[in-house]
Amino acid sequence: MRQLYGTGVALVTPFNEDKSIDFASLRKLITHTAKGVDYFVVMGTTGESATLTEEEKTEILAFVKKNNAKKLPIVYGIGGNNTQHVLEQLHATNLSGVTAVLSVSPYYNKPSQEGIYQHFVKVADASPKPIILYNVPGRTSSNLTAQTTLRLSKHENIIGIKEASGNLEQCMAISKGKPKSFMLISGDDLLTLPMYSIGGVGAISVLANALPQVFKKMKEFAFAGNYSKAQLEAFKLLEINGPMYEEGNPVGVKHLLKLMGIGNGEVRLPLVKASKNLSKKIEQIASHI
Repeated sequence: MRQLYGTGVALVTPFNEDKSIDFASLRKLITHTAKGVDYFVVMGTTGESATLTEEEKTEILAFVKKNNAKKLPIVYGIGGNNTQHVLEQLHATNLSGVTAVLSVSPYYNKPSQEGIYQHFVKVADASPKPIILYNVPGRTSSNLTAQTTLRLSKHENIIGIKEASGNLEQCMAISKGKPKSFMLISGDDLLTLPMYSIGGVGAISVLANALPQVFKKMKEFAFAGNYSKAQLEAFKLLEINGPMYEEGNPVGVKHLLKLMGIGNGEVRLPLVKASKNLSKKIEQIASHI
């Protein structure tokens, strides 16, 4: 799975003013991000998958496949807190042309570690494509511990984890104990470089929607062992990262993309477009990135 080393961009879903999908802007986004990323992640949280219909998700996946001029690998998000429904989605989704499935740890139910483990075993057993675990305690209200991750890493159809716990100690424990082929992927843009330094293979990124070249250079310098130059790229993200999440993801990055001529910043309720204060802040920072 070395084709998934480097940067995966968690593609946003551009909307028209009437909240329908803006496929023209999505095409521009695909072309823009392909300049620097290594693969596309479709229907992650950043894609507002929670407020898209199954039909819209199918249309978006087909559109990304069709407009993927560089034939970059595609990772598709299928997850949830109803194990049986996730299995049904895996069966119903046309995953041809998809390299792997990104599956979030069950949210809201707050299952035990054994429950999380059994959930993912069921998902991995049923999936026709390899599974990348997604740990994001800030959204799920439960943490996929290093111990549980390492148990799951032994499953032949689980190939990695997107780690967004923000806990480097936990990530180090995973890196130390995992099989060599199991991928540790940063789920936090600002921790991409530290994750490279402890054995991570890349990031699934929000900011790569707008700044794919920064992540490309960071990856190249890190893989070459030139961490002093990689630091300079990572530091470019420091000021802009916080505002991306002040009013919910992908509100911030959609406004940043709007400044770059991609989309209009529209999101679907319960999210709302960037406030005047946030818009001004992003515009000021963007002027000197």
